[in-house]
Amino acid sequence: MHSTTKRYMYLGLGWLFFTLGFIGVFLPVLPTTPFMILALWGFSKGSERLHNWLYTHPKYGQALQDWDKYRVIPLKAKITAITMMSISAFIIIFYIDVPKYGLYCALALMAYGAFYVLTKPSKKAN
Repeated sequence: MHSTTKRYMYLGLGWLFFTLGFIGVFLPVLPTTPFMILALWGFSKGSERLHNWLYTHPKYGQALQDWDKYRVIPLKAKITAITMMSISAFIIIFYIDVPKYGLYCALALMAYGAFYVLTKPSKKAN
């Protein structure tokens, strides 16, 4: 694939993830920070200027820098993530007719996500 094509692909992904993260500011079921991290990754591959803009953004920059440098997930984000996964699991188990393998796969992915989130520090080490 041509390098210009790759650059535009990464820029497109960066903007897609940024848009989803921005929507997540207003919709509590859509997480903001993971999409902003993905947007930062896309911009890092497609545009140094956009990467720097997002990395130093007044609203999102500090959380992205804390993740980049320390792999910190704030306590509020952890609580939101675990709560939303729990609600989703409850709905899937009791209200949606899903094949058993689909249910087990969804629950396993949520359990892995919860484990990952909970094993990261909530604040920077002093």
